[in-house]
Amino acid sequence: MNIIYYKIPLQLSALLEGNELSNCDLKDSITNTLELIIMTRFGEHRYDPSFGCEIWDLDFELIVSENKWEETLRQSLLRSITSHEHRLSNIQLKVEINEIEKFHLLKQYAEIKKRVDIQLSGTIHKTGELFTFNNSLFLSPLSVD
Repeated sequence: MNIIYYKIPLQLSALLEGNELSNCDLKDSITNTLELIIMTRFGEHRYDPSFGCEIWDLDFELIVSENKWEETLRQSLLRSITSHEHRLSNIQLKVEINEIEKFHLLKQYAEIKKRVDIQLSGTIHKTGELFTFNNSLFLSPLSVD
């Protein structure tokens, strides 16, 4: 039995026009789910308040200890991923905060932002393949580059 995985975001207008939704492969589907978990605040998903992660609660928190902050987010992500992404096993997760200097050419100034790097590796149940995922987010306000 072939399972069809759909690209996110869903283009519902395609259905209204009589077309089919765009498909993706298993790895892209897992990546989409992981990105959705990272970018969703707890309680935001109407049917499952446990879907998401704690990054939204930690985003504007004063970071006293980077190690403690990283471990809090890592544990939150690990709990959500293991309970909502059942296609992966043997999950190894690393969360790291880095300071990045961004120079704005037009405005001629440098800005230092905190970036969270998320690295995940695991095994895809169905195929036994190694799966890797990397994502970076800038904090306060939370954004992607």
